[in-house]
Amino acid sequence: MFKKKYYVYIMTNKHNNVLYTGVTNNLERRILEHRSGKGSAFTRTYKITKLVYFEETNNIKEAIAREKQIKSGSRKKKIELIKCLNPMWNDLFDEYFH
Repeated sequence: MFKKKYYVYIMTNKHNNVLYTGVTNNLERRILEHRSGKGSAFTRTYKITKLVYFEETNNIKEAIAREKQIKSGSRKKKIELIKCLNPMWNDLFDEYFH
């Protein structure tokens, strides 16, 4: 049986000075939406196109709760989270989807 996957993700702009946290059931599609300007007004305004962190779960309630937890945390905590997985702040989209 196929289990649906959900993703909590953090994106930034090319200068790594603005962070955006979101949740989706299709990470590749959602990142492409952000990059093409079909994401939120926030991501369009700040040109947020770089995926720097994500987590995967099979439970939508867990994903939403985790997104809220990350969003409510300080910028410092978000940066620490990113650095644990991606210390060089590479664009993970290129690594995982191309």
